[in-house]
Amino acid sequence: MKLRQNVFTALFAAALCVLAPLAVPVGFVPVTLATLGVYLAAGLLGPWRGTAAVGLYLLLGAVGAPVFAGFAGGVHQLVGLTGGYLWGYLLCALTAGLLLQRSHRPVLVPVWLAAGTAVLYAVGTGWYWWQTGGTPGAALAVCVLPFLPADAIKIAVATALILPLRERVRRLLDMDL
Repeated sequence: MKLRQNVFTALFAAALCVLAPLAVPVGFVPVTLATLGVYLAAGLLGPWRGTAAVGLYLLLGAVGAPVFAGFAGGVHQLVGLTGGYLWGYLLCALTAGLLLQRSHRPVLVPVWLAAGTAVLYAVGTGWYWWQTGGTPGAALAVCVLPFLPADAIKIAVATALILPLRERVRRLLDMDL
């Protein structure tokens, strides 16, 4: 079972590597499908394996694989203007995964994914604000408001996938999600 769990963790990291580079530029912070991958990892693998999948994705990007938004890679991406969002993926996966693990009520799945997104926004926007030296309002206007509709859609898609697949993945991996 441990091998199967590790393989699934690596597969979710690979899925992130495929989803994240696809980007639509919206100012300094592009809209990507990375958060969809983070939501699915947290919801289907649980908090620890989901966070590990995100960590593996970040490690691949840090060593230069072109897996970040716009097919970028390198450690400089992790410390650049949008680096806080990359680090925020870890906390998003952990937060959403822990909340989903504690509550199995289907109606709460999008709420817990939104809570993970709030943590992601806090880390990423705080980092951006610190990097630019601007005002909190300006950072929110650039880093949060334009992304709310796309993230709501990604949460809806992730919820639609997590609900029917969660129990199957849990049984397949012999994990308590």
